[in-house]
Amino acid sequence: MIYIHIPFCKQKCSYCNFHFSTSLNFKDEMLVAMKKEIFLRKDELQDKKLQSLYFGGGTPSILSPDEIKSLIDEVLKYFSFENDIEITLEANPDDLDKSFLKDLSNSPINRLSIGTQSFFEEDLRLMNRAHTASEAEGSIKRAQDFGFENLSIDLIYGSPTSNLEIWKENLNKTIALDVPHISSYALTVEPKTALENWISKGKVVSPKEEEQNKEFYYLSDFLKDNGFEHYEVSNFAKPGFYSRHNSAYWKYKEYLGIGPSAHSYNGFDIRSWNVANNQQYIKKLNSNFLAKEEEILSQEDQFNEMIMIGLRTIWGVDLPSLKEKFNDNILEHVHNEIKSKLEEGMLIIDNNHLKIPEKHWFMADGIASDLFIV
Repeated sequence: MIYIHIPFCKQKCSYCNFHFSTSLNFKDEMLVAMKKEIFLRKDELQDKKLQSLYFGGGTPSILSPDEIKSLIDEVLKYFSFENDIEITLEANPDDLDKSFLKDLSNSPINRLSIGTQSFFEEDLRLMNRAHTASEAEGSIKRAQDFGFENLSIDLIYGSPTSNLEIWKENLNKTIALDVPHISSYALTVEPKTALENWISKGKVVSPKEEEQNKEFYYLSDFLKDNGFEHYEVSNFAKPGFYSRHNSAYWKYKEYLGIGPSAHSYNGFDIRSWNVANNQQYIKKLNSNFLAKEEEILSQEDQFNEMIMIGLRTIWGVDLPSLKEKFNDNILEHVHNEIKSKLEEGMLIIDNNHLKIPEKHWFMADGIASDLFIV
């Protein structure tokens, strides 16, 4: 599978620390460089028949449908697509007008991931989102009108501008709109963001973990009551609508990341990442050099990643695979910690898979980190 990172946004959200630029001055040069990178790295994926192609960002919907299609055409020069390939475009509600959606509906894009975040103006203002509450709702309806049934939306809970009642209304609106996939995250205060600055100066109250905990479990129970499956800590889907792309990440499949700051993984022991600087990325590719660094993952690194990723999902961590992949020293190192957490009920073994019971999923990252080898 291939991930393409589009490093441009109209404006900076207050909570975001991803790599992007609000200047489009180098957009054309960036697209040329991305196509060059696809060519230079075409032999890195063993599987040349793609099951998933994902446009993330940044804001991929800042590109025109023709520009998006040109990148898809470039991929098709070196790879083929499965008949049922999932091709996802992350999009902001304010970009999804009728003209854009009409053109997009005639492209190979067959899944939209819409950055809704909230249906309430006060939340959106705090997050410094470019869209309004009416655009949040309208964009979903328009996408459905143009035939996009495979839709996902992002929602953020635990904002200082929200509470449990507002969160319930957000979820009721989502159900009423018949969206089949939801990715939902607690508002986190990332370093060097506007949100961190506002909180440090007392302009905004810090999110409360206790409230986020309540809203997370309400979210899980409510969506399951409405036909969704809670298949990863932050992801919910109706049957048949799991994100194929993200599920492949969580199952340690190989993937190729194109664009500034994009990561790649060979499915075994090599992870690489591109420079998180647009001009440096373009300059390197213009000279026919890759703008990436890579590392060989140690046995300890691989173990930690399998634990962190696997314990966030309904699939858990396959114990026979752990025993086959890692030496006895590594497994003995965490044996007592696993045993302790099994006794506490923080972990269970289900059909030879190590899992966190769903009632403890809000603490999944902390439970997993206790098993890390450092």
